[in-house]
Amino acid sequence: MGKDLAQEFVASREVFEEADDVLGFSLSKLCFEGPAEQLQLTENTQPAILATSIATLRAMESAGFPPADFLAGHSLGEYSALVAGGALSLADGLRIVRLRGRYMQEAVPVGVGAMAAVMGSSLVDIERLCVEASQGEVCAPANINSGNQVVIAGNAPAIDRAIELLKAAGAKRAIKLNVSAPFHCALMMPAQERLQVDLDEIQFGDLSVPLVTNADAAIIDKGEDARAALIKQVSSTVRWLESIELLIGRGVKTFIEVGPGKVLSGLVRQIDREVQSLNVEDAALSDKLQLVTGHAAGG
Repeated sequence: MGKDLAQEFVASREVFEEADDVLGFSLSKLCFEGPAEQLQLTENTQPAILATSIATLRAMESAGFPPADFLAGHSLGEYSALVAGGALSLADGLRIVRLRGRYMQEAVPVGVGAMAAVMGSSLVDIERLCVEASQGEVCAPANINSGNQVVIAGNAPAIDRAIELLKAAGAKRAIKLNVSAPFHCALMMPAQERLQVDLDEIQFGDLSVPLVTNADAAIIDKGEDARAALIKQVSSTVRWLESIELLIGRGVKTFIEVGPGKVLSGLVRQIDREVQSLNVEDAALSDKLQLVTGHAAGG
C-alpha cells in the first residue's frame, strides 16, 4: 500500500518518512511489506490509511490535479480530509488516529458487538426494525452509505435479531461483517470520551476548503467545528448519502476518491450516476488526470 507512490514521487515519500518519525516505528515498511496481520490491527490500519491517502494527495498535487472545491471523508477519511484542508497537521493526524484505533478496539470486548450490511431495504424500515430488534441493547444504523446500502451496528445478539427481521421484511441482503468492533454506534461512547481528551489538546486551524461532516452532513470551515465533528462522529451515524447529496446540490459534478480502495467512488455512483466518480490510489496518475474535467470533491 503506497509503495509505488513513494518510489515515484518525492512528496509522497516525504509523507511516509514523516509518519515513521512521528509514530516512532516504520509505518512505511508495514505499508509496503506487511505482514498483513500487523497491518490489519486497527491502531496500525488507521495511520496507514491516513498516510497513504495524504501521500496520494501530494502526488496528485505534483501531477497538476486541480484543487478541490469541497472535502469529505468517510469515518477515518474525515481525518484525511482535515489534513488535506489544513485544519489538522499530518503529525497530529497520525498520532490521533493511532489512538482512535486503539480506543475503538478497547471500547467493546471482542464478540460483544457486531455490524451488518443491509441492501435493498428502506432506511425507514431499517430504523424501525433496529428499534424492534434492540430489546434493551444497542442496534442502529452506523453508516448510511447510499439509498441501497446501510450498515447497522450494536450488540451482537441485537444485530442477529435485526438480520432475521430484515430478511423477513424483504431486505435483499442482510449479512454480518467481519469487523473488529461495532463502529459508529452508542457502544463507542467510551472511545469517544477518551478521544475527546486527546482532541482537546490538539490545535486545529480553519479549513482552506469547506468540509462536509460525517455526523451532521453539514458544511464547516472552522477549526473548532472540525474538532467537534471528530468527537461526535465516533459514536454517531456516518451520513454519507446525505453528504454526497448535499455536495451534488451545491453543484459538484466530479468526485475523486483519494487513497486506497474504490468503495467510496462506487457508493457515489450508486447515489447518482449522472456525476463523475473516480478513485486515485497509485502512481498511475496521468489517465485519471485526463478524466478530471472540473474541480473535485475528494475524501
